[in-house]
Amino acid sequence: MKAWIPVALLGLTLSGCQMMEPGPPPERIEVIDIGDERPPAVERADPDRVAPGRVARQVAFPEREYASLERSGSAAISGRLALNGMPGAGETVAVAPVTTYSAEAAEHALAGRAVEPADPRAREFTHTTRTDGNGHFSLQGLPAGEFYVMGSVVNPGNGQRQAIIRQVSLRNGQRLEVNLSR
Repeated sequence: MKAWIPVALLGLTLSGCQMMEPGPPPERIEVIDIGDERPPAVERADPDRVAPGRVARQVAFPEREYASLERSGSAAISGRLALNGMPGAGETVAVAPVTTYSAEAAEHALAGRAVEPADPRAREFTHTTRTDGNGHFSLQGLPAGEFYVMGSVVNPGNGQRQAIIRQVSLRNGQRLEVNLSR
């Protein structure tokens, strides 16, 4: 049951990031060693206090940027999550828009640091699903735009959870196959 929590937290954290200017992004895959020890998701009651093991956000939620984003559309993403050929069965895959808000979170995630949970308004733009027994996933009803597609799998060699993030571009009506593997 705890295995999906780090994936969900990272997916929510990445809700809307921008690491590159919009435009045709290069095809790239990022692998993050995020470990197993994660505190439970807790909304910050006090802005000066952050859960242990997490980095405080410095970038405020960009309301105007999110106001210009669609929440649904006619695009779809499907694919497979795997690590070293082993399927990521029963894992969460998240699709979040690329915005300035999560550039900071993505930077920390790529460095292996967890950022405090994303603003609930950003989470409304993140689409999630679970993989089947063979690691396959599918999400429909996605809007056009730039997105991060992310999943994670426990590496049987070291017991550490590794996240794989891919940045993709979607057009209306497009069906995109995304291979989240390493």
